[in-house]
Amino acid sequence: MYRNLFKILKPIRNELSRKARLGSVTDGGNAFERNSISKEQQLSEILKRSLPGITYVSVQDISGGCGAMFEINVEAKEFTGLSRVKQHRLVTESLKSEIAEMHGIRIHTTVPAVGDK
Repeated sequence: MYRNLFKILKPIRNELSRKARLGSVTDGGNAFERNSISKEQQLSEILKRSLPGITYVSVQDISGGCGAMFEINVEAKEFTGLSRVKQHRLVTESLKSEIAEMHGIRIHTTVPAVGDK
């Protein structure tokens, strides 16, 4: 009796699982990808607030989607005249609480060219 019921419901179950898979693609991917994207945006916003002279910022999850390691590229006017160590210190101080939750971070900083606004 149950076998017949499962046979009848199999096409419906397959259709529902297919729609669930397609829905996850249209909703921005799996949970790890959605979390990673929001974390990247969150880190970018924190940097923009703490360093208002930013002319370029890029944050990428390089941990394969789990949000444990990020690569950050920042170009900011605040870096002018500072050593690379001090530039990185500004970034790490801005992201202090977020870095505590990470496995690792790569930071690349640059000073805007003289003609850039």
